[in-house]
Amino acid sequence: QVQLVESGGGLVQPGGSLRLSCAASGSIISRNAMGWYRQAPGKPRELVASITSGGRTNYADSVKGRFTISRDNAKNTVYLQMNSLKPEDTADYYCAAGMGLPGSLVPTYWGQGTQVTVSS
Repeated sequence: QVQLVESGGGLVQPGGSLRLSCAASGSIISRNAMGWYRQAPGKPRELVASITSGGRTNYADSVKGRFTISRDNAKNTVYLQMNSLKPEDTADYYCAAGMGLPGSLVPTYWGQGTQVTVSS
């Protein structure tokens, strides 16, 4: 059974940083495109960043230059480094694995989510 487990969320002040981690069972990270989604209250879930099995990355315009997605296939882990955080980044963040498309991702597997709150 495939499992994706996120960690690293929490409360941070505006301008601060957090690094989210997504640990996967098996070797799905090396064989799939991976992505981070987020969902704020009352809003639809949106793709924040994705990375293909070949390492190509894609970002939502709202996070370009601030967030960085990376993968460590040896550790079966995907990361989302979030810098210069803003209150509007507050959301539940979800890790996903699936098929990569140009600038997008079709998820097959989901993690349970981790909460990020940006507030002073």
